[in-house]
Amino acid sequence: MTVTVRYGEWVSPVTAVMATEGMSAGQIAAPAYVDTVGAEVWWTEPRPAEEGRMALVRRRADGTTETVLPTPWNVRSRVIEYGGRPWAAHTGAAGVLLVFVNFADQRLYAYDADVAGASPRPLTPVSTVGGGLRWAEPEIDVARGEVRSVLEEFTGEGPSDVRRVIAAVPLDGAAQRDRSAVRELCDDGHRFVGGPRFSPDGTRAVWLAWDHPYMPWDAAVLRIAEVDVQGRLHRVRTLTGGPGDPIAQAEWAADGSLLMAAERTGWWNLYRVDPETGQAVALHPAEQEFAGAQRLGLRWFAPLPDGRVAVLRGLGAQRLALLDPVTGVVTEVPGERSEWLPQLAVSGDRVVGVAGGPAHAYEIVEYDLSTGGLRVLRAGQHAPVNRGYLPEPLARVFTGPDGERIHALLYPPRNADYAHDGDDGDDGGFGAGEGGPPPYVMWVHGGPTMRAPVALNLEIAYFTSRGIGVVQVDHGGSTGYGRAYRERLRDQWGVVDVGDCAIVARAIVDEGLAAPGRVAIRGISAGGFTAAASLVSTDAYACATLLCPILDLYGLASGQTHDFESHYLESLVGPLATVAQRYRDRSPAAHPERIDVPFLLLQGLDDPICSPEQSERFLSGMSGQPVPRAHLTFAGEGHGFRRQDTMVACLEAELSLYGQVFGFTPPGVPVLDLRS
Repeated sequence: MTVTVRYGEWVSPVTAVMATEGMSAGQIAAPAYVDTVGAEVWWTEPRPAEEGRMALVRRRADGTTETVLPTPWNVRSRVIEYGGRPWAAHTGAAGVLLVFVNFADQRLYAYDADVAGASPRPLTPVSTVGGGLRWAEPEIDVARGEVRSVLEEFTGEGPSDVRRVIAAVPLDGAAQRDRSAVRELCDDGHRFVGGPRFSPDGTRAVWLAWDHPYMPWDAAVLRIAEVDVQGRLHRVRTLTGGPGDPIAQAEWAADGSLLMAAERTGWWNLYRVDPETGQAVALHPAEQEFAGAQRLGLRWFAPLPDGRVAVLRGLGAQRLALLDPVTGVVTEVPGERSEWLPQLAVSGDRVVGVAGGPAHAYEIVEYDLSTGGLRVLRAGQHAPVNRGYLPEPLARVFTGPDGERIHALLYPPRNADYAHDGDDGDDGGFGAGEGGPPPYVMWVHGGPTMRAPVALNLEIAYFTSRGIGVVQVDHGGSTGYGRAYRERLRDQWGVVDVGDCAIVARAIVDEGLAAPGRVAIRGISAGGFTAAASLVSTDAYACATLLCPILDLYGLASGQTHDFESHYLESLVGPLATVAQRYRDRSPAAHPERIDVPFLLLQGLDDPICSPEQSERFLSGMSGQPVPRAHLTFAGEGHGFRRQDTMVACLEAELSLYGQVFGFTPPGVPVLDLRS
C-alpha cells in the first residue's frame, strides 16, 4: 500500500546540522582569499563548528592539507565591515612568513609558519578610538622589512568618523605599541581605497578609489602613482574611471602592461590601458560580464606568465576561460563547475580558484595550463546522501507586465523516496507525496547588488528534500546581467525588487508549480528588507522569514549603519533631503498595520549593519496586531550568522513556521512559539 505523505513531512537524510556545515553569514560557505605561496596553495575557510571563525589553510606541495593557526585565531578583516583579503605570506630561507589580520582585535600579526614553537606576534597597536585600527590587503615587502596594507583608522566614536590610507608597518614589531611607527605611503584624499598593485619593475602602483555618495561599482576610479626610493607613492593622479565608467579591478601583466575591468559599455569587459594617457583598448568586447560588484580583495582576472589572461565571464554565473589579448580569442575551460567566485590566483602554469556547480559545493580547484586538466585541491561540503535527495536547479526567465526579463532559479521538491504530481520518477517503494502542487519559498538574495549563486546549497536541500520547493529570484538590481539590469533598481528599491518577486511568485502558482496560498518569502539583510516590504505591499505570500533585515530606511540613511553603505540609499531610494517621505513610505517599520501574515524575525545582537534596535522598533509597532510572529535573537552574532548552533536553531525554526502556516508537522523539529 502506498502511503500519502504531506509536503513538509517527507523524511529526509539532510539534517539541519548537515545543511549548516556549509553555511556562513547566511551564504553558502566558500573558501576565500586564495593565493599561491611558492609551490603551495593557501586560503581561508569558514568553520561554523569552531565558533564561526575563519581558519587559514595551506595545501603543501606533497598534497597534504593543514590548518595554519589553531583556534581561537580568526583570520578576518573588518575594513568597511565586509573586510578584504586578510593575509599575505612570503617564502624565505626560514620557511613561510605569514602576516594576517586577527578578527578579535583587528591587529596585524606576523607568524613564522614553519618554525616549531613559534607564536603570532603583533605588528600593530590597538586604538581605543571608535572602531580602532583595521587592516586589509596586506603585501609583504621583504626588501624594506615591512608590510604594505590598507589602513582604516577611526578618528571618533561615530561609524563615519574614519579615514583610509595606504600604509606600511615594520615587520620588526616597532609599531605594535606606537602608532607613529606606521608609515603612511599615500593619503589618497579619497574616502575609500583598494589595495595597490605594484608594477613588475616596482616603479609604479595602481589602486581603486571612490567617494560618497557612490558605491564602487558606480564610480570607482583607477589611481596611479610613482614609487620613490623609500617606497612612498607620489605624483598621484586619476588614470581613468568614475561615474558611468567604474573600474572593478586592475592588474599589471608580466610584460609591464596594465589591464583593467571597466564598465564603459554597460558591461564589465577587459581593457589594456595606457599608464600615461589612460587610453584603453577593449580586449574582447562582449555583452557578457568579466567582473562584478567590487569590494576589497576580489579578482575576476589574473594575467598569466605567457601573456594570456585567466578570466571569469558569463551572464549570471561566471565560468573560467582564457583570453588571448593579442587575438581577442576567449577559450572556455570545460567542466561541470559553472560557478567560479572572483578569487583567482596564478603561479606559473597553474590557475587556482574557488568553483562550484549544481552538483558541487564550492571547492579549491586548480587548472593546469600545460595539460588542460582540472583537479580538486580541497573538496567542499559534500552531503553523505544520494543525489536523489539533492535539488536540481532550473534556470528560468519570467516576463513582467512591461516586457522586463526577470531571472530566477527554480528548485522543485526532490526526494528519492517520494513522488508527487509532475514527478518523472517513482516513489521508490516507500511512499508518495500528497497530490497537487507543493508549497514554495521565495529566497531573496542580499546586497541588494548581488545574485543567487548556482552552487550546491544544502540549506535549499533541507527544504526541497522535505517537499518544499525553493525559488531564487535575481530581481532588477542584481549583478551579472549588465548595467541596465542592475540600474533597474535605481531609486526603486522596495518597488522593483518587490514587484519582480511577486511576479515570479504568482507565475509559479499560475503555472501549477506551487500551491495557491502556500508561497512564503525569506530574505537576509537587503533581501530581508524586500521580504518585509513584500508583506507590507503585496498579498503574494502566506508568511515570511526575515534574517538580519533592514526595516527602517529612514534610520539607516540617518547614520544608523556603517560608513561603507551610509550613502548607498541615495542611489537605491534617492537623496534623503529631497525624498524623505519616500524613505518612510517604503520602510516596513512604518507600516506594521499592513502586515497580516505570520513571520519569523532572526537577529544577531552584535550586528553593526542592521542594528537590533530597528528590529525592536519594528516589533514595538506591531504591538496589538493579531499577527502570529516570533523573534529570535543571538548574542555574539553579527550581520549574518556564523555559529553552527545558531544556524541550526534558525533553520529548524523556519521549517516549523512553514509547518504551522501550511498545515504540516515536520518530524523531529522543535515547535516554534508563534505569538500575536
